[in-house]
Formats: sequence, structure tokens, C-alpha cells
Amino acid sequence: MPEQSTLTYEGILELFRETDRRMKETDRLMKEVCKKISDLGSRTREIIESMIKGNIVEKFQELGYEVTEYGCEKSFKNNNLGISGDIDMFLDDGEVAIFIEVEDSLETADVRKHIERLEKYRRHTDTKGVNKRRFIGAVAGVDVSDDAIRFAQESGLYVIVQSREAVEIVTPPAGFQAKEW
Repeated sequence: MPEQSTLTYEGILELFRETDRRMKETDRLMKEVCKKISDLGSRTREIIESMIKGNIVEKFQELGYEVTEYGCEKSFKNNNLGISGDIDMFLDDGEVAIFIEVEDSLETADVRKHIERLEKYRRHTDTKGVNKRRFIGAVAGVDVSDDAIRFAQESGLYVIVQSREAVEIVTPPAGFQAKEW
């Protein structure tokens, strides 16, 4: 018959302390992992936005928009209407502002949210009475579903996808010689 061990009160307390210590260490490690994942997600987002903005001004100029300025991260808030939002990228030609939503994986739901955001921004600017410019929208992504493309275009939004033109080779300095292996 196997030998039974008896735990003393002190032994049980020590087990609880050890369990508590391990749980705290697990919590610390989980927080660390979550932060690293969050940082990675932010970095991935920056890379995607950088790819999209690469030659986006020229692309919209080719469509007839005289873009004179562009930027990232435009926020708006109207406490009276109870609306707020963030726009990933915007282009402006003085008469038309183009608001672009950037997603790594663009789905129909993302397009719907962007349409809602554009409607909110329109209400936000209309209450000021000074900005009567036209606003148009665009959605962008690295992985864009066919349904999202179809829905966005049916809704009057431009769709921006990754292409061969999204990258370029930086001009090498004078005297540069490519290394061979």
C-alpha cells in the first residue's frame, strides 16, 4: 500500500505561497507577452501605413485630385453631437478632402465602419459652418477581401491595395558597388 503523506498547516501555507508566487510570475509574463504583441501590432500598422502612403499622392493626382497636403492620424470630437473618431490618413486639395482607412486585413465590416466615420465627420464639420469642402473616402489594406472591394466601390469609396509600385529601391550613394556572394 502506498505511503500517505500528511500535510501540516505550515506545509499547506507553503504550498499556497508557492502557488501565489507562480501565479504572480505567470501574470507578469502574460503582461510582458501582451505588451510585445501590442508593440508588434503597432509596428505592423506603421509598416502598412508607410506602404500605403508611399505614392498615394501621385495616385490620386492621376485621378484628377490636386493634392497639396496629406497627413496621418486626424482626430475629431464634437461633444454636443456626442461623436468622435480617428482617420488614419487624409489627403487634401483645398476643395476635396480624401479620408483613408487603413487595415491590415480589410473586410466589409471595416468598410461599413469607415462609412459611418465619414458621416460623423461630415456632421462634425457641418456644425462649425465654415468648412463646406467635399469629403470622399477610400479604404486600404494589404489583404483585401473581394467582398470588401465590391462593397466599398458600390458605396462610392476608392479601394487601395498593395501593388508592385508600393516599394522602391533607395538611390545608392555615389560609388556604391553591390556586393556579390
